[in-house]
Amino acid sequence: MGRRNVLRFQETFVSFFVSLAFVFHQGVICQEDRSLDNPAANRLYNQFVFDKISNLTEVFEDDIKRELGFCITNVKEDYNEAFNFSTKPGFLNACGKTTKGDMMQRICTAAEVRIYFNGLLGGAKRATNYLKPNKNCNLSSWMSGCEPGWACRTAKEVKVDLKDDKNVPERTQQCAPCCAGFFCPRGITCMIPCPLGAYCPEAKLNRTTGLCDPYHYQLPSGQPNHTCGGADIWADIVSSSEVFCSAGSFCPSTIDKLPCSKGHYCRTGSTAELNCFKLATCNPRSTNQNITAYGIMLFAGLGFLLIILYNCSDQVLATRERRQAKSREKAVQSVRDSQSREKWKSAKDIAKKHATDLQQSFSRTFSRRKSMRQPDLMRGLSQAKPGSDAALPPMPGGSSDTKKGKKKEKNKLTEMLHDIEQNPEDTEGFNLEIGDKNIKKHAPKGKSLHTQSQMFRYAYGQIEKEKAMQEQNKNLTFSGVISMANDIDIRKRPTIEVAFKDLSITLKGKNKHLLRCVTGKLSPGRVSAVMGPSGAGKTTFLTALTGKAPGCTMTGMILVNGKVESIQSYKKIIGFVPQDDIVHGNLTVEENLWFSARCRLPADLPKPEKVLVVERVIESLGLQHVRDSLVGTVEKRGISGGQRKRVNVGLEMVMEPSLLILDEPTSGLDSSSSQLLLRALRREALEGVNICMVVHQPSYTLFRMFDDLILLAKGGLICYQGSVKKVEEYFSSLGIVVPERVNPPDYYIDILEGILKPSTSSGVTYKQLPVRWMLHNGYPVPMDMLKSIEGMASSASAENSAHGGSAHGSVVGDDGTSFAGEFWQDVKANVEIKKDNLQNNFSSSGDLSEREVPGVYQQFRYFLGRLGKQRLREARTLAVDYLILLLAGICLGTLAKVSDETFGAMGYTYTVIAVSLLCKITALRSFSLDKLHYWRESRAGMSSLAYFLAKDTVDHFNTIVKPLVYLSMFYFFNNPRSTVTDNYIVLICLVYCVTGIAYALAILFEPGPAQLWSVLLPVVLTLIATSTNDNKIVDAISKLCYTRWALEAFVVSNAQRYKGVWLITRCGSLMENGYNIKHFPRCLIFLTLTGILSRCAAFFCMVTFQKK
Repeated sequence: MGRRNVLRFQETFVSFFVSLAFVFHQGVICQEDRSLDNPAANRLYNQFVFDKISNLTEVFEDDIKRELGFCITNVKEDYNEAFNFSTKPGFLNACGKTTKGDMMQRICTAAEVRIYFNGLLGGAKRATNYLKPNKNCNLSSWMSGCEPGWACRTAKEVKVDLKDDKNVPERTQQCAPCCAGFFCPRGITCMIPCPLGAYCPEAKLNRTTGLCDPYHYQLPSGQPNHTCGGADIWADIVSSSEVFCSAGSFCPSTIDKLPCSKGHYCRTGSTAELNCFKLATCNPRSTNQNITAYGIMLFAGLGFLLIILYNCSDQVLATRERRQAKSREKAVQSVRDSQSREKWKSAKDIAKKHATDLQQSFSRTFSRRKSMRQPDLMRGLSQAKPGSDAALPPMPGGSSDTKKGKKKEKNKLTEMLHDIEQNPEDTEGFNLEIGDKNIKKHAPKGKSLHTQSQMFRYAYGQIEKEKAMQEQNKNLTFSGVISMANDIDIRKRPTIEVAFKDLSITLKGKNKHLLRCVTGKLSPGRVSAVMGPSGAGKTTFLTALTGKAPGCTMTGMILVNGKVESIQSYKKIIGFVPQDDIVHGNLTVEENLWFSARCRLPADLPKPEKVLVVERVIESLGLQHVRDSLVGTVEKRGISGGQRKRVNVGLEMVMEPSLLILDEPTSGLDSSSSQLLLRALRREALEGVNICMVVHQPSYTLFRMFDDLILLAKGGLICYQGSVKKVEEYFSSLGIVVPERVNPPDYYIDILEGILKPSTSSGVTYKQLPVRWMLHNGYPVPMDMLKSIEGMASSASAENSAHGGSAHGSVVGDDGTSFAGEFWQDVKANVEIKKDNLQNNFSSSGDLSEREVPGVYQQFRYFLGRLGKQRLREARTLAVDYLILLLAGICLGTLAKVSDETFGAMGYTYTVIAVSLLCKITALRSFSLDKLHYWRESRAGMSSLAYFLAKDTVDHFNTIVKPLVYLSMFYFFNNPRSTVTDNYIVLICLVYCVTGIAYALAILFEPGPAQLWSVLLPVVLTLIATSTNDNKIVDAISKLCYTRWALEAFVVSNAQRYKGVWLITRCGSLMENGYNIKHFPRCLIFLTLTGILSRCAAFFCMVTFQKK
């Protein structure tokens, strides 16, 4: 304890006891004039005493607040709980009788109280607890009143000023044992009243031990007339445990001690017995109620719920998906039935038309002159052409069996048509006519597309109509195709044409070309393939098209729709399919596609139209039969790899892009899956979409499905850019002819790789192909490339070419560069890459896409819905987390029992470490596992703020529930004095704080280091927060640790329940640890602010250091 704290403690307690002594002084004056046996006089005396106490509390209130504010919240309340003897004032009257009216002359003054607390707080041990010498007790003068438990009085003519804190009055007369209810310290000759919750009876000599029970002092030797007195000390629980009312008993006054009855419990220092809970075990003299039964019941109940959650968590979404599947099936059946009705209706109209024509023909026939002969009519009928109206049989009325059969069939057909005509809406759905342009106009009045079933009917009706149109398209002429296109209402997409001229990309610091002199164009409505050997810069080319080349210098020109504009301005209508299948494995195929569509399609697009877009993509990619299947993760098997690849492509197709860039979408797919994917892409191209994709070794059938080809050689040089149909013609002109039964793209790539050599008759090497293409198109050729081509005639150069080496001195450059130089170049290159990444993350360009996507709030709702489904599917992991918390609460609550000396600090220290560690490890999963998904979605233009807020909002469920789960075990097994509410509030703030810290760790580090930091951080910070070293640096650091604030909040909430006799223990413990009883709200605020600031830091790092 510091000297400054000791002095503050001394001065404050002096104020306490000066006020108390002054009250007794006034009371004694009144008592001297009254009979000690008069009950009415005693009541008046007691009332007078307590009035004085109340008045003096106000006098010293400011001093107490200033000096002891760290351990006293309410001065009046704490003062009354310690020294309000109004309920049991008997010890005052008894003392007055014992001292025969001179009690005032025996009460300690301020100076004597200061002497006592100087010795108490000076660090003296119990065995050597001697006070400093004073006027009455010193080496030359040692009265019997100086012995523990004894006190003396002053002379009658001496006027005692209890407020005098400098002069000690002379007390040497009539030394006697200390009154019951008071304590008389060794080394001073006065009495101090014991606080409530203490038991201070007169001591009795234990002849076996020679001690004065229940205290621990001995009688002085050589004084046979000296007997045991009263109590000798009041300090903390460790130094003066004998003064505290023992556990299992309660002390309504400082001289009465009663055993605790059955059904009640009494803690140490109790003034009344407390009722036990119904299920708690409280035998007679119970020191605490055993509420473990509640903990066991809660554990059983929570365990049962966790078992249900673990085994049945998937059933909630599975049931919902089955209901949606049934709704879809009904919608499909409704659409098909509706189309069948329309076909029957069309057939009925045609039949009616033919019947009308036939009736008119018969009318004309029978209106002729009656003189016409029957044979002429029969002859005319017999000569009628088969299949014409004249060849039809007469109207019904004949008697033959054949006619009866036909009549019966006709009646059935007529009945069916009649039913369709009378009940056109027999099945639910819309009246969809094939080829109808305005479908919504034909919807029945009063119906709107609100329900999921109605939306599916609309979507499948459109899809079936488009299929029918495609079937008709096979046999239509050009004018018929134009007519059909006019009948179909297709939403137009803005077109993007990308032209690149002399595009070159060079690594900074190394002067190495990744792309060089690439010129060409990507046109809307065409599917372009980018091919080339490994290391040709295909992916770099796609990255350059998106306007990003971190760590590189990009030269040349990229034109968007003929203008020099940043392609990032069209980010909302550009789709990029990465090479890796970055798809949420714990979502179904439909949920992945539907989320992408909702976040990236125009905000003003009606929901039925969005459903239609998603259904089209599912239908075109052949994912109908797996739409309700989970994509799957490493731990849980889902759809196949080819289907996963198609879902990866579908995530970009559902946003209806104008430019779609794909990085090796057919890798890992078989031939049929690749053709299915490419057919879907070609369908997109028919709507004006510009599609560019990297392809490795396509089959000949797949190769012929492309419109354009970009062929790159090693070093990022272009060898061909143009129509696929003309590529063989171009290479044939160079003397490179594809052999029979050889796939052209494989043959060209083998040549560019150097595996195959062109025929000697062609006179062309694979290194000359880029220059030949430039010269063929009239592009400018760099001088070093021309010199390289000219030097290839020599044999040395030819040999170098055959080995794939460089023809312009790269080896010399390597020999001339030292290791330190290369290392410095690598460092500079890495710095440039990080710098470019930061610039790309914070760079912004104007929006030219003319598409308004949903705002932050709407995307937040979409993210929230997706995360809710993911959490439900991860309920088993959550159940295991809760089970671990339950076990941790049981173990720590059982092992770390509450210690009254430290107010349960040990158990709370373990709680802070355990809760921090477990909650951090859990919170790491929120961002560590979804980094790739976030990078893809943020690059696509989705809101990072909506993503982060949705993650945090979903984790608030754990912030609320996890403290409750842990506390349900810890509290009932540990049973501290603080309330459940206080502990729960602290735990909520603690979990909120550590969750934010875990977010920052998960975003900044890889999963392994993040977990290591999550384990080390709470342990190290707790050690710093509880350090007892008088080191200013460590003390300053500890004040910044969240573990200190959490531990202080726990201890303070528990210390507030220790009052009366615990006052010195509470103030001493809080002072030793540097805690303040008024800092409970401040600690909660600090924990919350730490959680908020750590979340802000995590969001900043997520946006700043993301890899695009």
